[in-house]
Amino acid sequence: MATSAQSAANTGFDTLPLNPATLDNLKQLGYLEMTPIQAAALPPALAGKDLIAQAKTGSGKTAAFALSLLTNLNPRRFAVQALVLCPTRELADQVTIEIRRLARAEENIKVVTLCGGVALRGQRASLEHGAHIVVGTPGRVMDHLQREYLNLEALNTLVLDEADRMLDMGFFDDIATVTKQCPKERQTLLFSATYPEGIEKLAKQFMREPVQIKVESLHAESLIEQRFYEVTRHTRLAAVAQLLNHFRPISTLAFCNTKQQCKDLVTYLQEQGFNALALYGELEQRERDQVLAQFANRSCSVLVATDVASRGLDITQLEAVINVDITPDAEVHVHRIGRTGRAGESGLALSLAAMYEMGFVGKIEQYQNSPSVWHKLEELTPTGEGPLLPPMVTLQILGGRKEKIRPGDVLGALTADAGYSREQIGKINVTEFTTFVAVNRDIAQQAMHKLNAGKVKGKSVRVRLL
Repeated sequence: MATSAQSAANTGFDTLPLNPATLDNLKQLGYLEMTPIQAAALPPALAGKDLIAQAKTGSGKTAAFALSLLTNLNPRRFAVQALVLCPTRELADQVTIEIRRLARAEENIKVVTLCGGVALRGQRASLEHGAHIVVGTPGRVMDHLQREYLNLEALNTLVLDEADRMLDMGFFDDIATVTKQCPKERQTLLFSATYPEGIEKLAKQFMREPVQIKVESLHAESLIEQRFYEVTRHTRLAAVAQLLNHFRPISTLAFCNTKQQCKDLVTYLQEQGFNALALYGELEQRERDQVLAQFANRSCSVLVATDVASRGLDITQLEAVINVDITPDAEVHVHRIGRTGRAGESGLALSLAAMYEMGFVGKIEQYQNSPSVWHKLEELTPTGEGPLLPPMVTLQILGGRKEKIRPGDVLGALTADAGYSREQIGKINVTEFTTFVAVNRDIAQQAMHKLNAGKVKGKSVRVRLL
């Protein structure tokens, strides 16, 4: 197995053999310098080599494999030429969005997402219309292969994203089954945050002399301030509210170990006047989309999640992470707190621990090779005026990609037609059947009425406040 322990210096994308349209698109998207994982992984990947790249979530790895598989693609050939396997539906959705953004420079490239929780029928129809790239979870991809809805004969690139997480979730056999149906002459790119034995096994079975790359964590731990607070079973939920009222972060991701704890905390926070939503395994896709859209666009202050939802959630500008329960797995703790303090921003990681969790705290100290810093709950005093409210509110427009709605159409309806400024409009997220748009809290009601009375893309639409 070839290894290359490059921790390459950041360089411009123009040093890579990419076509001018792609380079232009990268510039427009604000991709100016490569992150360390991109600088180390893209040259061998673009040269067609198999790759095992070790890098943390949030390091820019999606662009590292997306640019490579897009370079190998023939847009005029309507057949699946690339397959990306992901551990969770959230990650698959994030990866799909990122590939679509990076593919804007190409002619009409079709990306189809295949995950559970959505009817097979619609996915089958999307595949029948011709797809260039499939992004999905192993179980659902296997399902489509068994039913012969998905054909991989034209495949030239297979990507295993967050492979360690897929192995943790027991997907080894599923990955092996899918991989055996891919052509032997293909490129395999494997990305993983850690390097468990299963990866060695996958590499031996399914890869050809992979180049190995390891890039140290991008979020410098010093940017994340970690504080621990001692609680009891009974004071835990109230302590979360105390932290929020004291630090007043705009966006907080709060982690619980169980789905029930998630539900209890959201109910408690909502009763206390916080704008909080829950994300856990069994939510329907429609609910998940709504929850994620509201949190990502800063119209929900607190997202309470289980670890299933923690990987593959790419939320920028996350001010704080609260560990409501301490996780027994020290590595999961590091993943959790690594969601904040991204891209040179500082972040706050607040952990609540009861006496019976002190053993887990000890494991975290060993893993991080540093002692935990303890503070007292009594030091927390409410700051600021009134309840902690998110700056934005989400409007939901009935109609999405199926109606050919694009973010620019919605922005035009709000700025050119309704007369709002670009600064009053936040993130616009178009899904298959619905569109979410964030607007400043003070114009939300009025903007909803104006959109309901006006038109988007020449058509009347129905809009509601989430």
